[in-house]
Amino acid sequence: MLIQPGELLAQINSPEDLKKFPKDKLVQICDELRNFIVDNVSVYGGHFGASLGVVELTVALHYVLNTPEDQLVWDVGHQAYGHKILTGRKKQFHTNRIFGGISGFPKRKESEYDTFGVGHSSTSISAALGMAVASKYKNSHIQHVAVIGDGSMTGGMAFEAMNHAGVSDSNLLIILNDNCMAIDPNVGALKDYLTDITTSHTYNKVKDEVWKMLGKFSKFGSSAQEVISKVEGAIKSAVLKQSNLFESLNLRYFGPVDGHDVNHLVEILHDLKDIPGPKILHCVTVKGKGYEPAEKGNHTTWHAPGTFDKVTGEIYKKTPSKPQAPKYQDVFGHTIVELAKADSRIMGVTPAMPSGSSLNIMMREMPDRAFDVGIAEQHAVTFSAGLATQGLIPFCNIYSTFMQRAYDQVIHDVCLQNLPVVFCLDRAGFAGADGPTHHGAYDLAYFRCVPNLVVAAPMNEEELRNMMYSSIQHGGPYSIRYPRGNGVMPEWKTEFQSIPTGQGRIVREGEEIALLTLGHIGNYAIEACQSLDKEGLNPAHYDMRFVKPLDEELLHEIFGKFKKVITIEDGCLMGGFGSAVLEFMVDHGYQAQVKRLGIPDEVIEHGEQIELHRLCGFDPEGIAKAVRSMTEVLKIN
Repeated sequence: MLIQPGELLAQINSPEDLKKFPKDKLVQICDELRNFIVDNVSVYGGHFGASLGVVELTVALHYVLNTPEDQLVWDVGHQAYGHKILTGRKKQFHTNRIFGGISGFPKRKESEYDTFGVGHSSTSISAALGMAVASKYKNSHIQHVAVIGDGSMTGGMAFEAMNHAGVSDSNLLIILNDNCMAIDPNVGALKDYLTDITTSHTYNKVKDEVWKMLGKFSKFGSSAQEVISKVEGAIKSAVLKQSNLFESLNLRYFGPVDGHDVNHLVEILHDLKDIPGPKILHCVTVKGKGYEPAEKGNHTTWHAPGTFDKVTGEIYKKTPSKPQAPKYQDVFGHTIVELAKADSRIMGVTPAMPSGSSLNIMMREMPDRAFDVGIAEQHAVTFSAGLATQGLIPFCNIYSTFMQRAYDQVIHDVCLQNLPVVFCLDRAGFAGADGPTHHGAYDLAYFRCVPNLVVAAPMNEEELRNMMYSSIQHGGPYSIRYPRGNGVMPEWKTEFQSIPTGQGRIVREGEEIALLTLGHIGNYAIEACQSLDKEGLNPAHYDMRFVKPLDEELLHEIFGKFKKVITIEDGCLMGGFGSAVLEFMVDHGYQAQVKRLGIPDEVIEHGEQIELHRLCGFDPEGIAKAVRSMTEVLKIN
């Protein structure tokens, strides 16, 4: 079903089309754009609240800037739906996040208007600054704008970029989209600081007067602007409780302004185009603006609600006909509380994903023992290391894709010191519709080369619980990775049992061929074996559970018995579990035919998890096909 745009939006296929409309039509265009997003996401799903919150800002930016020549960078990309619709992708928007369709995030190869590929937070200022410096080097005078949410401002990279921008002679505008929300509510001192600015009536009155004065004197040239700028800065520092954070970094600060007044935003952006140097515009917005259930309801739920009834706001949820297995993240969330009640040393840490990781369960029950540190993965890891030095056992829960951002801290601050930090890597393997920026493809490869670090992956919920339990007893760095979505055990809450570090298990005995699996993907091997049984084939299946240390005793048994081996993992083939098995085989002088199934050395786009598993050949049928192929070779030989 194709969603039809409103009367004016139907005429807009590029920013040039947008500019043809008089300014008094912009409010209607914003309304139609917002309705188009609501209509599409309600039917097809996707991120929601963030894009509704920047409709007016999106329209104003494309109305004022000369995009794509002017460079516009959207941080993270959750907020870029309106941008995509206005830049030629309106007719394809219904394919957003669907296998073979357009990406849910800005992507360079998708459109010339997507100047920088994003997905992880806090990168926009660095990227836009690099573009601005390059433009100055090339003697170009185009505009460079980074739109960053206040949640992303908690990432250290944003501060590093602002620190650099303040001493760079660059034409950079940073737009702070301040709505007090990332996916969950924002935390920390920066949130409180921005609240002070937005709620100070005295400051806002003075700010408006200074801005008017700046406009009057700007015609007298740069020297007059410099004087006004100094006066402006002095007044800001005097009125606010603290000196202005952004001004102290040598960024001209403007705001706060109403991020939903499109006509005022157009005026402001026109003015700022003529002010040289690095500057920041503070826009106050409401996440979910214009759709009452999202605007006034649970912002976390409406960040990406799935499909819903746009009239009533009812979010559609399938009612299962039989008991369902829980999500792995919920097993983690309930299990850490269970463990923490029995062991006062256990703490929980997450970088801005309490609901996404289900650490919010612990935060509700034990608020003094669970910490949301903001979008700051590096800090989360080293903060956990600090806790560990004092005799505590932190469980640091980070999505696999975001753990990439804290790799140095894992090595330097945790593993070299052999500290008992437990890393729980959610969303390992394919993340689904979020695509390549969010796939957890690399953690097996980049973790297994680090000294002192145990690398484990449970095949089901029971193993996840037991690995969490066993990690406490281990006494050193321990990593547990598990996928997005549901497990396989409706009755998952079993008694804790210790799993010896590096010990795999035999799932089924067999002949001719051995399947070696790591993690949840082993359940696909069970399905494949069941179908192969009907064909008279009888592969053995081993759940290895650990990629580091490998169960060498079990591998000696396997290579002593089988000449055909298939390794299966939902991680990258380069350097992953299959590579570890091959290294063992070579190091111990075994000879066997080994086929590795996993994620190939290429970028895999977005789609449902099973679609991507099928694409890469390690879905149940792909595994069965590999067994048939090797069996035929065996028979021929």
